[in-house]
Amino acid sequence: MRILVTGGAGYIGSNLVDRLMADGHQVYVVDNLSTGKITNIQHHLGSERFHFVNDSILNTTTMERLIQQVDMVYHLAAVVGVKYVVEDPLRGITVNVRGTETVLELAFKYWRKVLIASSSEIYGKSTNVPLSEDDDRVLGSTSVGRWSYSDSKAIDEYFAFAYGKKGLPVVVVRYFNSYGPRLDPKGYGSVIARFLGQALRGEPLTVYDDGLQTRCFTYIDDTVRGTLLAATVPEAEGLVFNIGSSRETSILELAQMVLRITGARSEIRHIPYTEVYKAEFEETRRRVPDVRRAKEVLGFEAQTPLEEGLQRTLDWFVGQDEASPTSGLQRTKEGYRCKQS
Repeated sequence: MRILVTGGAGYIGSNLVDRLMADGHQVYVVDNLSTGKITNIQHHLGSERFHFVNDSILNTTTMERLIQQVDMVYHLAAVVGVKYVVEDPLRGITVNVRGTETVLELAFKYWRKVLIASSSEIYGKSTNVPLSEDDDRVLGSTSVGRWSYSDSKAIDEYFAFAYGKKGLPVVVVRYFNSYGPRLDPKGYGSVIARFLGQALRGEPLTVYDDGLQTRCFTYIDDTVRGTLLAATVPEAEGLVFNIGSSRETSILELAQMVLRITGARSEIRHIPYTEVYKAEFEETRRRVPDVRRAKEVLGFEAQTPLEEGLQRTLDWFVGQDEASPTSGLQRTKEGYRCKQS
């Protein structure tokens, strides 16, 4: 097939591209490299089956030219990461809503199947755990920019389902805390990336508030596999799926796991949310997916244990950081140890 991946140089997008290329597809990627990295897809640039366009999904001319050439679209491009959404909610709303509107409008014009990547942020601060795809959403005031990302992704889903009612083949996936190789080592958009980066640099691991808030972390191989199943199983069309692990882990427990696998001597430092974000910041305590629909319709279950996924992610991080004199860890035959030890 000829497949377009928007945001294909990003963390999830590039891992999806790897799988699509391995499966023999003709792959087109559009990414403006605002958070994506050319190094994530550089190994494909010499292939005749790979086509990269450095542009924004807001450029309608570019998007029309690409969408009319392909058979289907994986729409992953978005502004993500709580920090970036809080700092510039206007950009997040514009890119996420207008970009998805453009993709779906053109997909409808040329009748192309679309998978829309959404987020567990959809559920806001709902306490109805586990969170089912049809559960009510619970959000704070519109004056709290924290929730603008949730609303922007919800509008994306509204667009998708509206076009679905007109017959366009669409499917939506909601990702739950995906992690793995190619996360931004600076910690962009991921607590796992932040913890690993801090451990590598010998810095304190910063846990927000008491650290007892929980998330369900999903290794990238599982994220990609769930995405592909949602896009290719015929019965999935017109539906939304939680793509995530059902294992619930507190942020404090995660920090302790990172210290164990790295052997780092970093301390765990608790800091209030208000020190990182604005005073009106709000957070949800638990976010656990109901995975029954994905299992029943797609045959999907997350398979990678958190300990194994963290080790693979650490191996990748160390590989990126070995040349850095600021790295706090070094690789040994037995695993990792602090350079100062």
